[in-house]
Amino acid sequence: MALNTTAAQNTTNHKLSAVFWDMDGTLIDSEPYWHDAEIQIAKEHGGEWNEELAWQYSGGSLKDVAEAMIARGTKMGVEEIGNAMVDYVAQKEQIEVPWVPDVLNLLQKLADAGIPSILVSNSPRRLVENIVNHAPKGAFAGYICGDDGYATKPSPEPYLAAGKLLGISAQNMKYCIAIEDSFAGLKSAAASGATTIAQTAYSNLDVSSGPQFADIHGYEDVTPQTLERYIIARIDDFELHNAREVTSIR
Repeated sequence: MALNTTAAQNTTNHKLSAVFWDMDGTLIDSEPYWHDAEIQIAKEHGGEWNEELAWQYSGGSLKDVAEAMIARGTKMGVEEIGNAMVDYVAQKEQIEVPWVPDVLNLLQKLADAGIPSILVSNSPRRLVENIVNHAPKGAFAGYICGDDGYATKPSPEPYLAAGKLLGISAQNMKYCIAIEDSFAGLKSAAASGATTIAQTAYSNLDVSSGPQFADIHGYEDVTPQTLERYIIARIDDFELHNAREVTSIR
């Protein structure tokens, strides 16, 4: 866990209090790195693994992926597999961070508008910190990572912890946007109460049945105002639903 107190200061009167970002497949197109690591490790240690299985476990914890690889014949321990995967991906991302198109521009616009961003990932600290350090200065107010001791996604704990970093209560999580691409991440964010958006441009997963409020496909036309409108729409939907319930009771 880390907090940049300067970046965390939100002096605007926006309904949008913060944006919480998943990392892999949302900020960066790193899934190919992870999949290559899994397939290579399994092949070298007697296991069977392929792209379809890699996508199936996309967004899960390292422990979940490692256990699935062991169940399919990979002759290594859970910790060994996890460390080998992280080493592979870290080396790749040190050479080049695979930012998805237009996301750096959106991060900068959010920072300029005084809206803090928090990175929320199951990934270990060294991977998360590398991304934060390569982002525009002040883009991230802090991060929650897999080494922080919280239950991993799909538990809501990581997102609730992100809210606490900024002093946002569970009741006010609806004023935060969470952008995710996997079922585990979407479930985590939605369960926290955040207004959850599915990013569908960089994943082969069909998350149309997920608990998200809305979907986006890329960031080309996404602005802070766009994200704020999702929050307003969600609040309006909630108030309309409550009004209908009151009317039906009467």
